[in-house]
Amino acid sequence: MKNNKISLVELIQILGEYRNNIIVNIKDLEENYQRTGIKRVKGVRDEKGKLLQPWLRIENIDNAEYIGMGEFHFNRNTATINMLIKRQVKLAKVVDKTPTLEIAGLLVNNLNSFNNYTVVRDGKINIKSLKVKISSKKLFDLLKEKGVLDAKDFDFRVKYSIRLDNLPLVAADSDYSNIDGLFNHLAEIKILNSIISAHLKKQSDLFVPEQLDELKNHYLSKNVYINFPTTNEYTDIQQALVNGTLESRLSYKIDIGSQDILNLSKLHSANKFLNRMYRLYDKKTGEIITKPSFEMVFNENLTVRQRLLSSRIKITKVDELMFPIFDNFLGLEQNGIVVNLLTKVGADSLVQLLQDKQTGKQISKEEMVTALTTANTKLEQYIEKIYQYKISPLVFYIGCTGVLPETIQVKAMTAEEAAAKYPNLQFSKNEQKGTLFAVGNSIISLYTKIEYYSKLVSVGI
Repeated sequence: MKNNKISLVELIQILGEYRNNIIVNIKDLEENYQRTGIKRVKGVRDEKGKLLQPWLRIENIDNAEYIGMGEFHFNRNTATINMLIKRQVKLAKVVDKTPTLEIAGLLVNNLNSFNNYTVVRDGKINIKSLKVKISSKKLFDLLKEKGVLDAKDFDFRVKYSIRLDNLPLVAADSDYSNIDGLFNHLAEIKILNSIISAHLKKQSDLFVPEQLDELKNHYLSKNVYINFPTTNEYTDIQQALVNGTLESRLSYKIDIGSQDILNLSKLHSANKFLNRMYRLYDKKTGEIITKPSFEMVFNENLTVRQRLLSSRIKITKVDELMFPIFDNFLGLEQNGIVVNLLTKVGADSLVQLLQDKQTGKQISKEEMVTALTTANTKLEQYIEKIYQYKISPLVFYIGCTGVLPETIQVKAMTAEEAAAKYPNLQFSKNEQKGTLFAVGNSIISLYTKIEYYSKLVSVGI
């Protein structure tokens, strides 16, 4: 682990900070890039497996050799770093290349597409170097000081090569945040975010339903992001493995949890929990609504109550965590948890509307959708910050080294030992083979999972 060179993580942090002063040679990147996942093709397959391709396609507006440096993102539970690059594109018909300029009353001749380039995958370098031009002498001097550039003088016209494959992935003396108690707070935020997202599945604060339909028909999301349907290039995974189209590898997954809940994947989706634990019914007739969803909550004629649970339904620690948030949001219990969480992330408009609603004030659907949309964005940003600064760096370190940082001295446990000590924990098949560490009231779990990737698929995205 001892290495005097700057670590790749530190370099990524510098490049991210100065990304507006760097342009990347996209042609060089695409020519030398190796995919790390399964190749997917645009379209859907019919019942016979035939590929039905979209009737529109995207075309790059620019054909530039250099484009802006992308944003770097750490994966949340593997030692993986992706660089997200944005390109300006336009939509055109496949049959005659006729450009599509207007959809749903919007000009769409300058859309953005987003491509992920994997810099590090499961602790292994995937991009050996980046060919760049630098517009900031301050950045040039910093990279030179860190030993990343061997050029003598700054010249904004010169193409520099930043080597990545000769750097240690992490620094041995890295300092990591204390995660003790973080899981429960993160889980509460995720539960509330799931409730709000479920409200907004088919809602928009900008467009009417007819506009959403037209956007969808042109492969655009309600946020006006390009969203082509994609499918695997193969139709039979076993055959693809036999003929060499696909190969497999072991991927190390790292999760954080508590002594009661192993990780966030154990949480139920908002609509699933609503359907399992609550009844939605008509105020006048008392008729129970089958398969309730949060989208139905906008109907003023409907109300909700907790379901009368039979003895066959076992209440888990996940249920115990979710109940107070759902009860409070649905107005069944005044425990203040929702207001506290929304205030924490600065979603004040939704706080006010929920308080007004409890006093009997009439709230328009449009007003509520706008407040929910704003709150949804703030919750997602808050979650991302927690991962970015407190969880992902630790996950990356463990995934690269296979051990905990030296500052965390705890004994490893098998899943069997952890289950005996913490009987509320529930394990999937993969997790049963993992290694666990109790860090204060938190649990860090490390386990392997088989991942598939397309063999020798390179050049372009």
